[in-house]
Amino acid sequence: MDFVDVDSAKFATYAAQDKRQPLHWVHAREADRLGAYEAEVAARVDASLFVSAAEAKLFGARSGLAGDRVRAVENGIDTDRFDPSLAYDAVGQGEGPLAVFTGQMDYRPNIDAVRWFAHDILPLIRRDHAAARFAIVGRAPTDEVRALAALPGVIVTGEVPDVRPWLAAADAVVAPLLLARGIQNKLLEAMAMARPVVASAAAAEGIDAAPGEHLLVADTAAGIAEAVSALFDDPARATAMGAAARARMIARYGWEARLAPLGPLLGLAA
Repeated sequence: MDFVDVDSAKFATYAAQDKRQPLHWVHAREADRLGAYEAEVAARVDASLFVSAAEAKLFGARSGLAGDRVRAVENGIDTDRFDPSLAYDAVGQGEGPLAVFTGQMDYRPNIDAVRWFAHDILPLIRRDHAAARFAIVGRAPTDEVRALAALPGVIVTGEVPDVRPWLAAADAVVAPLLLARGIQNKLLEAMAMARPVVASAAAAEGIDAAPGEHLLVADTAAGIAEAVSALFDDPARATAMGAAARARMIARYGWEARLAPLGPLLGLAA
């Protein structure tokens, strides 16, 4: 069974966030019912798969199943496709450094992340970088997300045919997620594109990379703003971090290596 993430844990977090709202009870019930269903399914299969060691460890603790029945088969990234040396259409043209967020923009954790960045973090960055801009790149933006474009420096693209030109144009890629499960593919893509990344601890948790070397990690508005501003102030450091990030993606997250555990699990010959 490929669970991908411990989805019941996501609803438990929603319930904790919504304690003063009626949806608290809905999310709490969903967490309990889905958690029971996950455990029931896992008990019937030979192996339960998750996209990161952290998710596998969490599920093992919640389900009580032995380690050999709960395993991590991590996501990978096509580093030939996400390659900064390729030619891309010019996007995001304008004065001032550009921070980019990519994702499905009717998904609650993404909505919460961009709203926080636009309202609380970008104004702090613009104290030192008055022309700094923030592009929200992704399909199906809600009315709430579209309304952020009225704020100074905020761009809402809606669906784009290809996120790579926006990643290539970014001076920094940001992922200020308050809630994240598994591995954030948006970060694998940005790092493969040799972009310097600033992520929350939740967003970075599933990725085997060293904070300070391959990406920057911060959890407060002031901390994220400081990290992004530092990259804007020091392009050489940003370039070096991006190069280190791409090297890490090539070494650690190539698809051949990431999918190798599936053969033995399925009883296939090497």
